[in-house]
Amino acid sequence: MSAAEKPIILVDGSSYLYRAFHALPPLTTSSGQPTGAVRGVASMLRKLIKDYDPQYMAVIFDAKGKTFRDELFEEYKSNRPPMPDDLRAQVQPLHDLIRAMGLPLIIEDGVEADDVIGTFARIFGEQGAPVLISTGDKDMAQLVTDKVTLINTMNNALYDIDGVKQKFGVGPELIIDFLALMGDKVDNIPGVPGVGEKTALGLLQGLGSLETIYDNLDKVADLSFRGAKTLGKKLEDNKEMAFLSYQLATIKLDCDVSDDLNELKLQTPDAEKLAEYYRSLEFKGWLSELLEGQDPAAEDAGKKVELEADSESVQSIDKEGYETVLDATALNAWIDALKNADVFAFDTETTSLNYMQAELVGVSVAVEAGKAAYIPFGHNYPGAPDQLDKQFVLDALKPILEDDNLKKVGQNLKYDMSVLAEDAGITLRGVAFDTMLESYVLDSVATRHDMDSLSLKYLGHKTIGFEEIAGKGAKQLTFNQVGLEEAGTYAAEDADITLRLHQSLWPKLENEGKLPEVFRDIELPLATVLSRIERNGTYVDATLLKHQSQFLAKRMAELQEKAFEIAGQEFNLASPKQLGEILYEKLAIPVIKKTPKGAPSTAEPVLQELALEYPLPQVIMDYRGVAKLKNTYTDKLPELINQRTGRVHTSYHQAVAATGRLSSSDPNLQNIPVRSEEGRKIRQAFLAPKGRKIVACDYSQIELRIMAHLSDDKGLTDAFEKGLDIHRATAAEVWGKTLDEVSDNDRRNAKAINFGLIYGMSAFGLAKQLGLPRKEAQEYIDLYFERYPGVKKYMADTRALAADNGYVETVYGRRLYLPEIHSKNGQRRQAAERAAINAPMQGTAADIIKKAMIKVHDWLETTDFDAKMIMQVHDELVFEVAEDQVEDLVKEVKARMESAAELKVPLIVDAGIGDNWEEAH
Repeated sequence: MSAAEKPIILVDGSSYLYRAFHALPPLTTSSGQPTGAVRGVASMLRKLIKDYDPQYMAVIFDAKGKTFRDELFEEYKSNRPPMPDDLRAQVQPLHDLIRAMGLPLIIEDGVEADDVIGTFARIFGEQGAPVLISTGDKDMAQLVTDKVTLINTMNNALYDIDGVKQKFGVGPELIIDFLALMGDKVDNIPGVPGVGEKTALGLLQGLGSLETIYDNLDKVADLSFRGAKTLGKKLEDNKEMAFLSYQLATIKLDCDVSDDLNELKLQTPDAEKLAEYYRSLEFKGWLSELLEGQDPAAEDAGKKVELEADSESVQSIDKEGYETVLDATALNAWIDALKNADVFAFDTETTSLNYMQAELVGVSVAVEAGKAAYIPFGHNYPGAPDQLDKQFVLDALKPILEDDNLKKVGQNLKYDMSVLAEDAGITLRGVAFDTMLESYVLDSVATRHDMDSLSLKYLGHKTIGFEEIAGKGAKQLTFNQVGLEEAGTYAAEDADITLRLHQSLWPKLENEGKLPEVFRDIELPLATVLSRIERNGTYVDATLLKHQSQFLAKRMAELQEKAFEIAGQEFNLASPKQLGEILYEKLAIPVIKKTPKGAPSTAEPVLQELALEYPLPQVIMDYRGVAKLKNTYTDKLPELINQRTGRVHTSYHQAVAATGRLSSSDPNLQNIPVRSEEGRKIRQAFLAPKGRKIVACDYSQIELRIMAHLSDDKGLTDAFEKGLDIHRATAAEVWGKTLDEVSDNDRRNAKAINFGLIYGMSAFGLAKQLGLPRKEAQEYIDLYFERYPGVKKYMADTRALAADNGYVETVYGRRLYLPEIHSKNGQRRQAAERAAINAPMQGTAADIIKKAMIKVHDWLETTDFDAKMIMQVHDELVFEVAEDQVEDLVKEVKARMESAAELKVPLIVDAGIGDNWEEAH
């Protein structure tokens, strides 16, 4: 597109600000700053720049205060609610970002953005220049001419003169008349009472403009639309209101603005400031594009920007010091450098992300920032350069990698440990730091903890992506097929960035309370334990799972038939659209919630509520539950069995859950249901091999015990000290009964209160769970707090601490930051307060079982017991042990687990033994 053809783009910033705020999810940064509207508007601006490559463009916003329309009509826009606090907080960041993009930002006092846009459109249109107005407001259609076009950037709809006619039924010259007749609820333009869109169109198409209509009121009755016969009188009675509405709807074309086109000329974007704003707003993808010179908002800048997290510039990362090692002399030089380094970074390059299948292709190391090497030995594509022998390299590196005194740092070294052990028989020792874990312990919710995200956040550097060197999709190369030149830079950068990240993260971490101890005493040693558990794996019976899959398929068919019977017809149970039609149209079940797009919701919480009164939602939930078990476990688990070991090897994730809990994948062991019969049957497939038993050791009510410890409530601590059933004891306290008088229903209600309060449940939530009136549920909670005043005080103190500090801590000093604890949005603030109460308990429970795992693992490494730890699930450790050693193992493990923490109440571990996991649990 030539400069002469390029339109002058005028953007209705105020319109898009509101639209983006209401259309997009409520995004926030890790510190709680709302960003959804900023992101939405900036995204549209970036698209306009990319699509039109404009020379002249401006973003126009409404000014604060009243305009001439408020003087014309006191109630103009009076029905608009005040700007939400979460939106108000985004106005200035958006303005700053727009200016950094090099876009002229215009705000004129006393007039609205529409008027400024209208005036510019008239001025430049009369000069013969094409003008493109980007807006979502229908009143702007009055500005369209042969030179002025509208675009709605939210849906890409483009309106020229014909487009306006097709969209509204009248041309641009009658849009003001259209609005004057039917009014505008958004702006509180009154219009003529009783005249809607169809009636207004009938009048305009039948007679012409507003003035013509009022000159020919006697002809209104002859028009063919419904209600025309009585409309003349209504129009006559509201003539003054109609012409006032005409004035209010008319966009001014004579504002006092400059006619100098150069004032709308795009400036060179300020790449430094853009990077700063992208970072503070946590727009990581855009930051990445900018750093690579690919940001459409900053293409003219075209330079990479390197910024520290606090916006102080750092040196651009120089890759001149990277080396690819291809001979023994160079290898020996690097081995000497590793021996002499205070700490060196280490990384492996492999053929797979599956640690049980991966083969080593090469290793990379870094001894100081910018000085890194890749040592390849497994690239085997046609024409690959000669490399050192794999065994020769591993033999040379083994003494260094297994030396406790040589400190190593890596990124997610658990993976490298496992690959080295499985593929090379090397036990990685001397692991002093792990950047993934440093970041996670520093602030678990600040960012994702993969290396690419950390590099962007803490170094302002965009790393080379794997897809950049290996391609993507079905044709993606494995690392051994990647060209050595590209592989060398990629791998050396991994080691270099890892070392730089450590140099950035560790000084931050070591000055934050007890976080260094959380890192050194819990997370870092746990990586070694998890590597061992993962490689141990769990024996799973594929034949039994196949039978279970068949049973579940049959159960799904039965539930489907039952659903068809209730619905009176067949339909796709997996289709939200078809299910919605059955529930809400055919069966006329009341709609209690809608999706963001306005469709009646069929989500799980909605079905749960509907199931209390209607049978079909319960059947659908049962069907979904069975289908999930089949798809996720009974069908998939056999596919995950390693052919070499005959076992399933999960992957544990240390740096995912905000509170410190572990998660797992392939398979996800944490989510196998225990309350349904079908779920328990899946656990039966986790078997002990012949001559062995499964032992499951589970902390009893650990979070309630931690609540007793943290709150120091006498009632709770006494109950645990005496070894009472805590739920029965709570029921007795709350309802003033003896333990013998407490019924099973009393205990069930007390259990709901005990666990509900841990998770911040409200009276409304408790009422819903127990099927009680809200008032009665509130009485239960009030009684509970009367009997356990220490718990009430703990909760109040914790909320206050969270508000003061912005975080809460576990017993061991692990922190959970709560970015929304000061949110102006009540729902999000209350969610943060609930998290503040729960996190110290859930986080402390996570810390305790991690400490227990380390103690038990260290003991197993030094003992002659024929046993191994094979799983960790929530508060449970699972072992596989020789039959004749079961009792002794239980005794030893219980002792170590129960002594993993010193609380004000005893820690109790329950142990189960069986031929499979279900029996043991």
